[in-house]
Amino acid sequence: MKGIRIFLVSVAFSLMILGSVGVKAQCAMCTTAVESNNKSGSNATHGLNNGIVYLLAAPYLAVAVVGYIWYKKYRRKNVDLNVPHEKLNLN
Repeated sequence: MKGIRIFLVSVAFSLMILGSVGVKAQCAMCTTAVESNNKSGSNATHGLNNGIVYLLAAPYLAVAVVGYIWYKKYRRKNVDLNVPHEKLNLN
């Protein structure tokens, strides 16, 4: 049963890798505008890159804030560990 599961996961992974298709992330007009501005030496491409980085950073920042709030809310305070002071026999 475990062998079948590993086989199916490997087939699915192979299909995802082999079935990938290159895509364009911008519309044709935006691509043309960015390429022409880049060739002419304009700074419009830097603004586009900064916007992409800003949009990319927003989800990571949101997850970090939620994780910090979760950590602060659910961490234990004043935990008393009653561990006896005896030697442990690990044999």
